[in-house]
Parts: sequence; structure tokens; C-alpha cells
Amino acid sequence: MSNLLSPQLLLHLLQRFSKYSNQVEQIHSLLTTNGYFHITDQWINTLLYNTLIRAYLNLRQPRNTLLLFTHMLHHQAPPNNHTFPSVLKAITSISSSHLGFNSCCYFHGQCAKRGIVDDPFVQTSLTSVYSQMGDLSSAYKVFDEMHEPCIISQNAMLDAFGKNGEMGLAVSMFSGMAKRDIYSWTSVISGYYRNGCFREAIWLFGKMMVHEDVISGNLKPTEATFVSVLSSCANVEDGCSLNQGKQIHGYMIKIEKELSVFIGTSLIAFYGKMGCLGYAMNMFNSMAVKEVCTWNSIICSLASNGMERQVLDMFERMKSHALQPNEVTFVGVLSACARAKFVDLGLALFHSMSHDFDIAPRMEHYGCVVDLLGRAGLLEEAYRFVRSMPFKADATVLGALLSACRLHGAVELGNEVGRQLIHLQPYHSGRYVLLSSLFAGAEVWARAAEFRKAMVDAGIQKVPAFSLENHVDLLEKLQVDNGNLGDSRLLSLSSGSSQLRDIVFWCWKTYPGLGRVILVVVLCGWVVFRDGVTVGMSRWGRILALQKGYELAYLICFPFPFPSWNRRSMTNNLVVTVLKVPIFILHRYCLY
Repeated sequence: MSNLLSPQLLLHLLQRFSKYSNQVEQIHSLLTTNGYFHITDQWINTLLYNTLIRAYLNLRQPRNTLLLFTHMLHHQAPPNNHTFPSVLKAITSISSSHLGFNSCCYFHGQCAKRGIVDDPFVQTSLTSVYSQMGDLSSAYKVFDEMHEPCIISQNAMLDAFGKNGEMGLAVSMFSGMAKRDIYSWTSVISGYYRNGCFREAIWLFGKMMVHEDVISGNLKPTEATFVSVLSSCANVEDGCSLNQGKQIHGYMIKIEKELSVFIGTSLIAFYGKMGCLGYAMNMFNSMAVKEVCTWNSIICSLASNGMERQVLDMFERMKSHALQPNEVTFVGVLSACARAKFVDLGLALFHSMSHDFDIAPRMEHYGCVVDLLGRAGLLEEAYRFVRSMPFKADATVLGALLSACRLHGAVELGNEVGRQLIHLQPYHSGRYVLLSSLFAGAEVWARAAEFRKAMVDAGIQKVPAFSLENHVDLLEKLQVDNGNLGDSRLLSLSSGSSQLRDIVFWCWKTYPGLGRVILVVVLCGWVVFRDGVTVGMSRWGRILALQKGYELAYLICFPFPFPSWNRRSMTNNLVVTVLKVPIFILHRYCLY
């Protein structure tokens, strides 16, 4: 063999250029054509295979990784404890299907056959793979067989508990660990986030930040840590989450944390969810590298805050950068078209998914089109569209159609769709409430009361709508609890109705986000807008209930002689930012 093409040289080149697909394939071709996989030195042969397997894995080519493993066995190059971790990781990259689980069992058997099943690297990989396949019992069995689990193995088990919803076991193990590294903390924080325990994730992050190892600089939060805690802040419905997210952002700037694509995308999503589009746009514009997920984040943020035309402009900018939109992109764009009632454009974009971008529409895309047609009042077209879907419509799609029926007073169609929904989700309170409101709007009071009674008989309780009012240092959560006034305070209003009316409608027109919140103005017994009355409540519990889309709030607005404040009002589903409006918005019960 020529020294110019020695296996040692090719091995060195492979390790050096393992991040580049073309070079890896060229070196692989040289190894094959020169017969280096048939050399008698098994150690070099195994090392070549291991390096090539790891290179293909890093290039996100899991099928080539597994194919190389079969060639390795065919050429009688013995796999070792460095081979199987890469191969096992490749399995999880393919899918979590039944095929992937069977492959995991096969490789587990190969490890046992070759006497390396007790190797810590192999055991840790098996624990991780079984957990990603959803087989927590097998993952824990492998972990339990370890003689002295290292911190890497413990972290893998923490991650396994979190991914499979066993946060109690994760916290128990975390509390009992003699030593924790940053991956231990991140595994539990990420587990809290995955399981919807957002406040716990933020609390644990705060506890980590005051730990002596973090203060001394021995532990530094990773990208995954920041992404998990920012995502948790975005999902917490209180007035403090915005400040917490800003503090985390400021900390990243302080420690000069590199603004990666994923961290930047998380910050955009966070600020968008908080209604701070200025911050979101600044973050987007400051990012040097923008991937598809980054564009998706800003598009969805704009769409959820009522900036429909900006969504379409951003979509065109994305295409001009030669980036291929994906499924998430079209969810954001189609939802924007639905809210703006751009029917022709929305339908054209929906059809372009498969024709121009080779994207098969999923359930959420069909739901957006149904919402688009429904909001525009094209209920028959929406119903025909649902019936023409290639798969059975789920509750989300039917729910969008029912909301449209409620909006436009289509009682017969709404009744039919509503009964299908109740069959799919018999314990979903929102379906009963929508049907009751549908009949109440048509003044069919007996049917409206019938659905309210069905809720009570089935023991179904509606999740109370609420608003969070944050002014100066006061944060107050105000909500309606099934018509029970509790300790609420009714406020007397002192100004004339014409002045209040002008302020309210100016506010509504100037700030598009307010169009997502139901604004109820009560002044001296005069109601500006009413769209249905809650059925089946007592005299003091009769509340003026307005519902548009999924947002529900009860607000009384009145002039207040204080200086203009920057106000933020949060409902269950939306944050509304009112800038320099000389009114004080409180959430109170609207009695009549």
C-alpha cells in the first residue's frame, strides 16, 4: 500500500473532515476501493469503522450509520464499546416506531453477546434509547443493573423520567444525587417544561442560579437550559413572567452567552407570546444567522398578535432568502389569513403547500382553512371542506367550525357539529358552553339551558376566564367563578358615557390586539355592546359573557385622573399592551 493512502492518513483525514458530507463520502470511497476494510489488523479495521460511523451520525445520516454497522459485521470487524453508543443513537434519529424498538432490542442482544453490556458507555446509551422509545421500565432496568452509576448515567435516567412524565421519580433521584453537573439541573428543568410544570421549571432555574457552583463559575447554564426556562416563562400566565424572561435575557448578555439560533428563536417566541413585538422584532433583526425555525417563530408571533399583513410580508421575505417553508410556517401564515379573512389568498396558500413546496397538509392546516372559511361566513363551504378531508376531522377542526357557527348564528349546522364534538370530547366544557351560547344567541332558551344542565349533571366545570392586571407594584388576578361574586368590588363610574365611549373605541381601533379581547363597557347601567347572556345563573350571577375566538375577558373601562401609564392586561390566551392610554383598566363583574 502506498504511504500516501495509508489507513492512518485516511483515518486522520476522516477525523478532521467529519463535519463535511462530501469529504466523508470521498474518504469512504477511498477506503472501499483500496480494500482497507479487508486488512488483517482488526484493531485498525474497527477504528476505521467506528470513526466513519460517528462521522455519518454527526452528519445526521442515521441510515448510513446503521448500514455501515451491517458492513462492519460482514467484514468481521468486531464492534466494541465505542461502536454501539453511536449505533444506538442512530436508531432514535430514525423514528420511535415499532421498528426502532425492535432494532434497540437487537443491538441490546448484540452487546450481551459480545460481553460489553456492562460497559458504562453502552448502559448509558441503552438507558437513553429505551426512554426515547417510551419503554421506561427497560430503561430503568438497565440503569438498575449498573454497579456504580456515574453522573452521566444518572443524567440519562433523569432525562428518561422527564420524557416519560415521571417527574416525581426525577425529582427524587435529583435530590439524592451526591454530585450534580449542569446537565443534571438542565434535565430536571427540561422535564418540568415538557410536562407543563412551568412554574416549577422557573423556580428550579432560580435555585440553580444562586447555587455556589454557578456563582463561582464552575457551572454555566447551557443552551438547553436557557431554551427550557424561556419557554416556561412564555407559558406562565402572570404579570411576572415578562420580567423574569427579561432578567434571563440580561443574564445571557452579561455572561456574553453566544446568541445561537435556538436561543434567539426562543427569545423571539417568548417576547411574541408576551405581546412585546418590538422586542421580538429587535431580536429577529439582530440575529446574524436565521434558520427556518427563526422565521417560523417571528411569523407565528406576529400572527398571534393580530399583525396579519406583517405576517404575509415576513413570509415573502423568508422565500426571498431561498428558505423552504415547512409545516409550521404555513400554520402561522394560514392562521393570519383566517384572522384577516383573506379567503382567496389563504386558499391559494393552502393549495400551494402540496403543489409548490411538496408539503402534505396536516390536521392543523385543515383546521386553519376551516377557521378561514368560517370567520368569513362561508359556513357551507367550510362544512363541505371538512367532509372532503382525506382523514377524519378531529376536535380542533370541528371546534373551529362550531365557533364559526356560533359567530354567525348558524343554529342547525352548529347543533350537528356540536353533537359530533361532544361525542369526541364528552368532558370538554368549552363544547357545551359554545352550544349553549349558540342557542342563547338565537333566543332558544330551553336548548341553551339544556346544555348547561348537561354540564352540571356530568360534573363538568368550565375553566374560569381571568385577566391579570399589572400596574405599578400591584398584580391582581381577577376572574369570574361560575357567577359567584365572592369578595369582588363594584366600582362607581363618574364620567359621562360619550367620553368613555370615545376612549374605548379609539383604543379598540388604535391597538389591533384589543380586538382579541372582549371589551365590555358598563357606565351607569348602560351597556355598549352585548352578544349573549349566560344561561342558568342566579340574579346576582347573571354576567354579561362575550366570546370571540378563544379569548374571554370581563373588563370595565373608565377615565382615571392619573398620568398616562404603560399598561399590560393579560387574559388566558392573549396579552394586550396598551401604551399611553389615560384609562385604568380593571377586570370586574358586569351586572345588569
